[in-house]
Amino acid sequence: MTGRRRWSTEEILDTAAELLRTSDAESFSVRKLAAALGTDSSSLYRHFRNKTELLRAVADRILLAAMDGHHPAGDWKQRITTLALRLREAFGEQPQLAGVWGHYGSGGTGSRLVMEELLQALRTSGLPDAEVPARYHRIVILLAALIASEAGITTLTPKKYEQGMEQFRVAVLGADPESFPALAYFARDIRPLGADRRAAFDEILAAHLAHIEARIP
Repeated sequence: MTGRRRWSTEEILDTAAELLRTSDAESFSVRKLAAALGTDSSSLYRHFRNKTELLRAVADRILLAAMDGHHPAGDWKQRITTLALRLREAFGEQPQLAGVWGHYGSGGTGSRLVMEELLQALRTSGLPDAEVPARYHRIVILLAALIASEAGITTLTPKKYEQGMEQFRVAVLGADPESFPALAYFARDIRPLGADRRAAFDEILAAHLAHIEARIP
């Protein structure tokens, strides 16, 4: 009798990534992944101890993809900006995992490559070495928050997005001037959360890097 096929770690991660393109991390399960592979959950636990470890491994592959072919160039601000945009683009193709990266981190090779590039860029900035770890931490928090926020918008179905837009219009354009005078005054110029996200990403990152630059002796 022929035994059940043994799946490699890379094949398991490929299938998991494909499933996550059409679902989200919360609804994803090892059981669903096993069904897609035509095997049982116990065989997958030989590769990953639990769902969290599996999701971290998939997220780390996105970090690896972001760093693939990356060659540092420019000054420290250009290096960090380039890296940030590469991460944004990579998670834009798999937005369901942006929150996983921000919430859990990965700890894999991709994560270490990102950490190394950020730390090297900050060391060349002129900051004292004692300040580099704290500045690195702030940058990672900022990038994870911005990327996860954008991912939250892109994973909405058209129906849910339109429902959200309708609620936005009611909340803003229908604001009572007596109760919400500032909101009513600016109502026609207030943009929804999903608007101009690339410009907002660039501006917020640039402002943070300028803040770091101001601290360089």
